[in-house]
Amino acid sequence: MDHLQSMRVFVKVADLGSFARAASAMDISNAVATRHVADLEGRLGTRLLNRTTRSLSLTESGQVYLERARQILDELEDVEQMVVARNHEPVGTLRIVAPVVFGLHNLAPVLQTYAERYPKVIPDVTLVDRQVDLVEEGFDVGIVIARQMRSASIVTRRLTTGCMTVCATPAYLEKHGLPTRPEHLLEHPCLSLPSEYWGDERVFTGPEGEVRVRPSNVIVANNTEMLRQFALLGMGIAILPSYLIGRDMTRGRLVRLLGDYRLPQVEINIAYPSRRHLPAKVRTFIDHLVEHFNQTPNSLLGEQWIKDGLEQPAASAAFDPAEQSRAPEAFDGAEPLSRLLDSELSPVSKTLTKTTNRTRSTVLSPL
Repeated sequence: MDHLQSMRVFVKVADLGSFARAASAMDISNAVATRHVADLEGRLGTRLLNRTTRSLSLTESGQVYLERARQILDELEDVEQMVVARNHEPVGTLRIVAPVVFGLHNLAPVLQTYAERYPKVIPDVTLVDRQVDLVEEGFDVGIVIARQMRSASIVTRRLTTGCMTVCATPAYLEKHGLPTRPEHLLEHPCLSLPSEYWGDERVFTGPEGEVRVRPSNVIVANNTEMLRQFALLGMGIAILPSYLIGRDMTRGRLVRLLGDYRLPQVEINIAYPSRRHLPAKVRTFIDHLVEHFNQTPNSLLGEQWIKDGLEQPAASAAFDPAEQSRAPEAFDGAEPLSRLLDSELSPVSKTLTKTTNRTRSTVLSPL
């Protein structure tokens, strides 16, 4: 029989002085209560209660056992209440993992408002551009793209979709010419993430349908902030998240190219290990993050904001030599997430072939 339940029955019988009253209080039959105590005595190899037709009394061993059993059950109840409280009140350390550049530009405002709302939760943020196993590494939540998650052990919830922007400096375009079709990228040095992140091809959709381009003259970096620095130095044409280059475009340091063409949009999700009882700190953070994204303009507005307010032919784009000669400003390219939303790309599916019985490793994007 259940050892803990037998302890509870014994304590109740001792407190009430009767099997019948204990059975009634615990909503069990008198026979079941008797069996619980008999099972406990058999397990211990000693009598705990002296029984007569008129009364019950504790043996010496029963008195010792009652004191310790009551203490154990009280401590167990305290632990259970504490766990229940932690699942209803957001408290404790919240371990979050996200791509480096995304985290640098987007997470701080979300965490600020979350910390103000739930001061007993301590965010512990890890920014990495590598494969991450949420379960094995003990992360509560991760920010990933939709196609990265295919495991029953991981639950995902949609945050938003994002767009990518083809761009270059006015000085570069003045010197090397303005590409007007995706195929023209083959004539320019392209600043790109390694091929394992999004393959060798760039797939555009334009007036004539789908256009696939495989740039050959590629300068590679595994971090989009570094690619932005390359672009600002006039080293070539880059494809970067709109949020990252928004300020550069408002200042005229970068010009949007191929305005009639679109790269595939990417769905950005929050992921967390599948659990039957989700801790309150995780549940509230997921809800807060989704709310934060829902209160921003639709992700298309990030692209529309650039198209309507900034896009202009390269030939007429103002070129300020003094501005172009300045060194790129580190991490100044992002408007707040409430203004421009991110796009996120990841290594292609071949990097997701290694799995475990518990979960599938998550490949975080360097965007």
